[in-house]
Amino acid sequence: MAFATRHFVRAASSDAATAAAKKLLIKHVTIIGGGLMGAGIAQVAAASGHTVVLVDQSDEILKKSTKGIEESLKRVTKKKFADKPEAGAEFIKKTLKNLTTSTDAASVVHSTDLVIEAIVENLEVKNELFKRLDKFAPEHTIFASNTSSLQITKMANATTRQDRFGGLHFFNPVPMMKLVEVIKTPMTSQKTFESLMDFSKAVGKSPVSCKDTPGFIVNRLLVPYMMEAVRLFERGDASKEDIDVAMKLGAGYPMGPFELLDYVGLDTSKYIIDGWHSLEPNNPLFAPSPLLNKLVEEKKLGKKTGEGFYKYK
Repeated sequence: MAFATRHFVRAASSDAATAAAKKLLIKHVTIIGGGLMGAGIAQVAAASGHTVVLVDQSDEILKKSTKGIEESLKRVTKKKFADKPEAGAEFIKKTLKNLTTSTDAASVVHSTDLVIEAIVENLEVKNELFKRLDKFAPEHTIFASNTSSLQITKMANATTRQDRFGGLHFFNPVPMMKLVEVIKTPMTSQKTFESLMDFSKAVGKSPVSCKDTPGFIVNRLLVPYMMEAVRLFERGDASKEDIDVAMKLGAGYPMGPFELLDYVGLDTSKYIIDGWHSLEPNNPLFAPSPLLNKLVEEKKLGKKTGEGFYKYK
C-alpha cells in the first residue's frame, strides 16, 4: 500500500511537472493602446523585467505615454527607494530600457509572447485589430484584452487562436491597484489560462479567475450597485449627497456611488449598462437610467468635463 501511494505521488508530481513545462513563459509583451491603462500595464510589465513594446497610432501619443510612465516611476521610487535614491534612479533606468514604442503593431508582434489590447471599448474596432494581428503573430502568441465590459469570447472568435485567447482586466491606476481579473472563455486552453495567471503574478499583481460573464467579478457587482443608487435618487428616496455619505460611513467605501460614477465617467457607465441591457434586456439589474442618459446627452460626463452628478471647479 505504501509503495502504491509513493508510486501515485511520484506519478502525480511528474504529471504536474509536465503540465508546468507546457506553460508559456511570457518574456516579450506587446501592448496596444498608449492611454492610461495601456501605459500603466506597460510600466508594470517593464518594471518586472519583461521586454515591452507599447503601440499607438502616433509618435505624439507615445511620447505622452512615455512621459507619463517616467513621472509615474518617479513617484514609485520615492516610496520604494526613499532612503536609496541611487537605487531608485537605477530602477527607473532599467525599467525604461525594457520599454520601446512603435506605431506599427503588425511589425512588432512577430516576436512577442503576449499581446494585450487596451484600446477603445468598441467591439468592432477590437475585433478588427485582433483579426489583423492574428495574421502576423507567431503560433505560440497569446492574445488578451483589457476590456472591462465586452465579451472576450466574441473577440476570440475574430481570430484563429481561440484557445490562446483570454482576458486580462487590470484596474486604474495600474501601478497602484493590485488586482487583475483573468478571464477564461469556454475555448481558452488550460495552458493559456495558467500562463496568464503566471504573468499577472510576475508583474506583481494578485490575479483572480472568472468565466466570461458580463462585467466579470468587480464590475458585475459594482455597476449594478451604482445604477441602483441612481434609481434610489431618481425615485426621490434619498439625496445623492446622503447616499454617498451613507455608503462611505456605513459600508466603509472610499467613495460614494455618485462620486464614483463621476470619477469613472458617466458616458463609460452608460456604455457598459447599455451593452449589458442589450445582452439581457429582461434583467432588472441592467435597466437603463433616464437620469444617466439625460446627463450624458447634455455632455455632463463627470470630473473630466467639470460636471456630472456634482460640479467640479
